[in-house]
Amino acid sequence: MIVCTRCIMDTTDPDIKFDADGVCNHCYRYDTVSKTRLVAVEERESRLNALVNEIKQAGAGRDYDCVIGVSGGVDSTYVAWLVKDLGLRPLAVHLDNGWNSELAVANIEKTLKTLNIDLHTHVLNWDDFKDLQLSFLKASTPDGEVPTDHAIFALLYRFAAKYGLRHVITGTNVISEAILPEKWGYGYFDWRYVKSVHRKFGSAKLSNYPHFSLLDLFYYIFLRKIRMVSVLNFVEYDKKTAMRVLEDDLGWVYYGGKHYESIYTRFYQAYILPRKFDIDKRKAHYSNLILSGQMTRDEAIAAMLQPVYPEHMLEEDREYTIKKLGMSEESFEAMMQAPCKTFEDYPNSHGFFEFAKKVVNATRQYIG
Repeated sequence: MIVCTRCIMDTTDPDIKFDADGVCNHCYRYDTVSKTRLVAVEERESRLNALVNEIKQAGAGRDYDCVIGVSGGVDSTYVAWLVKDLGLRPLAVHLDNGWNSELAVANIEKTLKTLNIDLHTHVLNWDDFKDLQLSFLKASTPDGEVPTDHAIFALLYRFAAKYGLRHVITGTNVISEAILPEKWGYGYFDWRYVKSVHRKFGSAKLSNYPHFSLLDLFYYIFLRKIRMVSVLNFVEYDKKTAMRVLEDDLGWVYYGGKHYESIYTRFYQAYILPRKFDIDKRKAHYSNLILSGQMTRDEAIAAMLQPVYPEHMLEEDREYTIKKLGMSEESFEAMMQAPCKTFEDYPNSHGFFEFAKKVVNATRQYIG
């Protein structure tokens, strides 16, 4: 195994590349993305004020002026706190996919009640969604979170269009999310890929599952002129400071790991990914923090020596997940032992999606 000399990404990413000094391509990409998407310190106040004014004007006379997604996690909760602090009038949208932890639900309730934000919770049809999740497990790809992520983005676009709004404010950000190997998590915008996996392994109709095609994406962006706004790129976003603010102001409680507010995500990232695919997403998460100056490389290496999650709690999650998905011990172990694949093994729109992604990024509210 070869490890980057600047961050801690390594050859468990099959597409990683290193220069002569051992610095990986993820570090170079972070440097590029941070220059183009992070607002410079001296411009933050003016650019943020201009953005807020734009959102207020576009939403004038309507019940809300923007849409936000909430999960109970750090990023989305901090976005809720921030947009209210900026004087905006958001509608919060939450996707209930059947896997919310009690802590996540409590965090959402306390946050929105304290901030006086209206909430719409969309509850997925459990039998349909379970069938889709099982399809991705049977597909043997490391992107089992795609069914949830795709539905979340579909709902955000849908509610922005429903209320005539032009801004969806997300918690995506360069500081903690710029690094993620494509083979570790492709597909949350690719409905053709989602459909192809489900067509091969599933049986439900998915008639009520929120989704969007690339044609729908064109409609939302160019006809309805809806923009995804990465507001955390406009401010000094320090994860530890943000967590203290949320704890002090909202009574928010930390849940133990990135995206661990979901029981399925916690189990998938802490159990299935490392044991089946040799993927530990902490490498990407910590590498982001190293490159943003919020963690030293030595601290990250030491943190990686700690268990990804307490073993007894992993076993509890394993038992709960197998039972909830209606799997047997034998079928679960067969899934774990099946040969690993990637999105490239199934029909997808990757080539066209790369082009579409450039178009989407050109419409995002980063710094221009």
